[in-house]
Amino acid sequence: MDYKKINAPTNTVTHDMNTLCAPVGNVYETVAIIAKRANQIDAEIKKELDEKLQEYVQHGDHIEEVFENREQIEISRYYEKLPKATLMATEEFEQEKLFYRNPLKDRTAE
Repeated sequence: MDYKKINAPTNTVTHDMNTLCAPVGNVYETVAIIAKRANQIDAEIKKELDEKLQEYVQHGDHIEEVFENREQIEISRYYEKLPKATLMATEEFEQEKLFYRNPLKDRTAE
C-alpha cells in the first residue's frame, strides 16, 4: 500500500458521527469497521518497517556499541511522520474505499 497517496490528516480531527455512520446505520458497527481496518493498516506498516530495518540489524555481543546509521534514521522518521492508522482507516471509510460486510446480517437476509 502506498501511504504517501493517502490524504489523511496527521492530527486528530473531529467527525460528525451522524454523517460518518450514515452508510452503515449503526455507530458501533462503523467504529468496529474502522478499527479493524486500522489494525490491518498498522500491521502492514509494522511489517514493512521491520523488513526495511532488518538489513541494519547488527548481531554483536557488545551492547555498548550502538551505531546509528543515517539511512536507518531517515526510514524511522518517515514512518513516524505518517498519519496514525485510525486516521487512515477513517479517511478510507469516508471516501468509500473500504469493502465491509456483516455475516450475521447476510444470514438473516436469506
